[in-house]
Formats: sequence, structure tokens, C-alpha cells
Amino acid sequence: MRQNLLNEVNVIKGQIIKALSGFYYVKYNDEIYQCRARGNFRKKGINPLVGDFVTFQIENETDGYILSIEERTSYMVRPPVANIERVIIVMSAKEPEFSLNLLDKFLVKVESYHIEPVILVTKRDLLSASECSEIEHHLAYYTSIGYETYFVSNINAQSYDTLVKGITVLAGQSGVGKSSFINSLIPDANLNTGVISNALNRGKHTTRHVELIPIQNGYIADTPGFSSLDLDNIEKVTLKNMFPEFIAIADACKFRECLHINEPKCVVKSAVEAGEILQTRYDHYLQMMREIESRKVRY
Repeated sequence: MRQNLLNEVNVIKGQIIKALSGFYYVKYNDEIYQCRARGNFRKKGINPLVGDFVTFQIENETDGYILSIEERTSYMVRPPVANIERVIIVMSAKEPEFSLNLLDKFLVKVESYHIEPVILVTKRDLLSASECSEIEHHLAYYTSIGYETYFVSNINAQSYDTLVKGITVLAGQSGVGKSSFINSLIPDANLNTGVISNALNRGKHTTRHVELIPIQNGYIADTPGFSSLDLDNIEKVTLKNMFPEFIAIADACKFRECLHINEPKCVVKSAVEAGEILQTRYDHYLQMMREIESRKVRY
């Protein structure tokens, strides 16, 4: 196959499925080519990302050079992945404790990249009935504002193939169940070596590169994870747009550019007071706004 390509044409299109030590591994059909990026990418400040669709030139049976990158539908900086369809935010009900504050920050970060978030809460079996009821109450709110939510006991006992669409990234703290999620999608993962075993033992061997793991409905992006949840890519005036329940009613605010903080006749603040918007969501919004403002002062 490779030799035929060399004989017929040496410029083809593929997708980057791994980046490591300055090399990009590009998949074309069932073949993988180890490629470098042309020097003009660096001059233009362009970095190829895992997930990019690229045109590359074959130099020999195993190597090539990336010539151009197709327009991305989405991308993230940390982790560096392009053309992401959704991010599954994995939270645990316990060990570590469930945190609405952390959940909201993950959601805002994902929304800022215009990518679909999915909420998956694990370890339901570790909670009492009343504790489960409390988390269910919170998740019902997130469902009502448009998020896909799941609250499960044992990930390995269930199939979650349908949660993966296109390129899917997992986000969450260490110990929340990301490895179990991968294992549920790839039952024989423990028998494999390489990237999958790294993904399943991240606590022992930190993943330093990004790689796409193919499964039935797409790819799981095995990444070093969210290295930070800073809000550096979000401005004070755009933070409100990361809250879908704010967007749904904001047109009724008196002021077009209402930040939903001190302005009079703000429907968002009224909705919070009426219990229609979760108080914790609004509190976290104010908290994140202060973080953005302190960043401006710092700079």
C-alpha cells in the first residue's frame, strides 16, 4: 500500500493522531506516517495539533512532511487538540468529593471553546440515599439548561459507546474515574501496551503526549489533561455567554451589555432571586468574574 502511494502520488490528506517530540503521526486509511512540519509553520506561529486534518507529502515508506492544515471546527490549547466534538467532564460523587464549583469551572472552560460538554458523575454507590438525592437535584438543574448528564455507580458494568462522538476529550480530577471510562470502552485495554496502558495508569506514569485512541464511534483523546482551569482566554464581557441559562433570558435585561452584577432591571438577578437560576451557579459566575478582574490588575 505504502509503495503504491509512493509510485502514484506523494501528496495526500490525513489526520494527526499523535504528537510526540516534534513528530506528528498522521493516519491515512490504515497507515501511519511519521511527519515533521515544514519550517514555515513556525515562522507563521502555526502549530499542528492532534486531531488536525492535514495535507502531507510522503518522503519514503514511513516518513513525510506536513504541508498545510485544514480549517478547524474547534480546538483547545490545554490539552492541545483540534476538531473536538465533545468534552466529557468526569466528576466523582465521593473520593474526591463532588464539587459544584469545580463542575461550573470545567463547564465554563469547555463552553469558551464552543465545544459540547457532557457531565458524568461516578461512584454513586458510595453515597447514602439522601446524598444521592442531593446530587440528582443538582443534575436535574443542569439537564434543564441543556446539558447531557449521567450519574452512575460502576462504569465498567455499563456501556458508554454512545457518549463518544468524533474526537472526545475526558476532563476531570485524578481519581474520578477517567481510566475506568476508557476501560469500559476498550474491555481488553489491560492486555494492550502503549498509549492505552498509559491512560489506565496515569497516576503512576504521567502521559506527556497527546494521542487519539480509536473506538467504535470515534476517538478518545488520551491527553495529559487540563493542565489548568485558568480563565485567560475569557474576557469580562464574554463570561456571561458561557452560562446558557443567562443567554436564554438576557435579551429582557434593561441594558443590552448587562453583566448581571450591579445593573438595574436585570432579569438574570431576578431569576436567581426567584430560584429559577441556581444560586451556586450565579455565585460561581461572580467568583469567576472577580478572577478575571484580578488577572487584568495583575497584568
